[in-house]
Amino acid sequence: MKCFPESALVQLEYEKVKNLLALHCRTDYAKYKADNLRIHTKKEFIITELQQAYEFKLLLQANLHFHNEFTHNLTKELKLLGIPGAVLNGEQFLLIRRLAGNMHNIFRWFDNERRIAYPALTKVIDDVYYEKLIIELIDEVLDETGNVKDNASEELANIRMSLYRKRNELRKVFDKIVSKLNKQGYLADIEESFMNGRRVLAVFAEQKRMIKGILHGESDSRRTTFIEPEETTELNNAIFSLENDERKEVYRILRKLTQDLSVYSGLLKNYHAIAGEYDFIRAKAKFAKEVNGNYPVVTDKAHVHLIQAYHPLLFLYNKTNNKPTIPVDINLNDKQRILVISGPNAGGKTVTLKTVGLLQLMLQSGLLVPVHPDSEMGILKQVMIHIGDTQSLEFELSTYSSHLKNMKHFMENANGKTLFFIDELGSGSDPNLGGAFAEVIMEELAHKHSFGIVTTHYLNLKVMANKVPGIINGAMQFDEKKLLPLYKLIVGKPGSSYTFSIAERIGLEKKLIDKARKLVDDDHFTLDKLLNRTEQDLQHIDKEKAGLKALMKENEKLKKEMQQVMDKEKHQQEIERLKHQNKISEEKLAYTKDMERRLKAMVIEWRKAEDKNKVVKMIHALLFKQKEKITAEKQQKKLNEKFEEVGGDIKVGLKVKMRQNRSVGIVKEIKGKKAILQVGIMPMTVELKDLVVIRDKATQ
Repeated sequence: MKCFPESALVQLEYEKVKNLLALHCRTDYAKYKADNLRIHTKKEFIITELQQAYEFKLLLQANLHFHNEFTHNLTKELKLLGIPGAVLNGEQFLLIRRLAGNMHNIFRWFDNERRIAYPALTKVIDDVYYEKLIIELIDEVLDETGNVKDNASEELANIRMSLYRKRNELRKVFDKIVSKLNKQGYLADIEESFMNGRRVLAVFAEQKRMIKGILHGESDSRRTTFIEPEETTELNNAIFSLENDERKEVYRILRKLTQDLSVYSGLLKNYHAIAGEYDFIRAKAKFAKEVNGNYPVVTDKAHVHLIQAYHPLLFLYNKTNNKPTIPVDINLNDKQRILVISGPNAGGKTVTLKTVGLLQLMLQSGLLVPVHPDSEMGILKQVMIHIGDTQSLEFELSTYSSHLKNMKHFMENANGKTLFFIDELGSGSDPNLGGAFAEVIMEELAHKHSFGIVTTHYLNLKVMANKVPGIINGAMQFDEKKLLPLYKLIVGKPGSSYTFSIAERIGLEKKLIDKARKLVDDDHFTLDKLLNRTEQDLQHIDKEKAGLKALMKENEKLKKEMQQVMDKEKHQQEIERLKHQNKISEEKLAYTKDMERRLKAMVIEWRKAEDKNKVVKMIHALLFKQKEKITAEKQQKKLNEKFEEVGGDIKVGLKVKMRQNRSVGIVKEIKGKKAILQVGIMPMTVELKDLVVIRDKATQ
């Protein structure tokens, strides 16, 4: 990606993001990549790096451990490994073994399921294979501390066995000499030491002529001399020779091991790069988690649709200080390519501008960005920026001259794949003249189909944004009563500078404010005042909308709770209905079994009885009673549907039901313990105890 001017990345604070990313890197490889972070313009590269960071972020969120623990820099060792005749030492081979072991852990981690679940992370090892022979070759030669094993070669085993014997022999001889000379009082307190790799006696200086041997030196105080006894000279010579043979054999073995592994130098370099690459991906995921970075939709066209976007550095600063960060929503597309943001100073215009620029650079660098995942971001070829006082001392250019010089570059080089940012367009010159040039610049950039954000206080640019196709207005909200910025962007309308409002609130003399108002063009003042009032009205509407939204949310919650209660009641009713059905079914089943039992008994009785007519009468009586019972039950059911029992005393005029035959009538007269009923057209006399008061269900 092309960036103008050279300081563009610094102005957009991209370098600070790189520094924060580098803090999460553990390997020199990853730190180098962070320090030299590339801004891609090819969609496939961007998608791959975003997907890798996103997949690793998922691992971190799920607390899944990824087995990549190798953090050493082996560039030098791996380079030596590929040079003919070079020899690595045991410690260097142990590091190579750890590198190969790390690769083994990575390949084991990527089983079939994880290769499917994390395709972008798998892509890092797609063209590499694991070679187990590397560890086997090292383990045949070296132990866990990096020393060459005794059995690394037959020659080395023999040399070390001979050394062991000679040293034992030397120890026995030396112990005898020490014991003898100690008794004679010739030895100093330390008794013995090593000089030039040989075992020597520590003898008092005045007694040195009493001992035959080779003088190797004396102490700094010259009170002690170090003598090699003549009895041990041959043994020391033999040991010295064997140790020299051992060094030669160890060197030969290490040289052979270096040569054997040299064929894998290229593969090991790949292992080293893979360990660093996964460390870099991990750093991107850690940084994304820190700034709440997400993976937006990426399209291969010029497009900026940010939802709930944050400036990552501001987000971190506010998080440290327990302050909220106000998100911004911006949509730049083919129909609205340039956004003109107006509003009071310190209201968040420049921060909004920098947020869009920095997030675009981060995205095309493969970094997850702090936006809502539904955001949509395109791929751009160049970024141009003009922020703040860019006066050039080197070329003796004034602020406005430097400003025009940059604008010249913008207009000559901008195209449909350009994203530009201009802070305070037209500032530094006469407002009328500067405003005129600003309009020309805006029209030219709109004609070039470039995308960008412009901040301004010029009213003519605010008016222009509503007339020129592709240019739209935006305003940073401001609380006029508290004189505090709200850091919220409203797209579609221009903003007031609140010049006179701020002057009034801070207590500037009214006559001075009135005098200033008179000096301002009436149309200019009226428009700013109108913008001021409109913005405050919109803020009031926003508050009412927020209140209404809260009420709707509460209403929806109550509706859900009511539905749950109704569903619960309906469920309970269904349970009761099923219980009732089950009870009826159980009664029918019991009756059927009883009838079956009785009929079987009658059949047996039929076979035994001589008087068959008697048995027939019994069967007839049983079936008749059953039919009578069924009829009574049907009648009772009809009565239950039409009437309900209310109980109470039997009185004249009440509707009653007979308990036995379930007939219904009206009480006409009561005589003692009996009542005369009108049942249909016939009067009936019934005991009071056999009656129950009822009423029609329809009259309720």
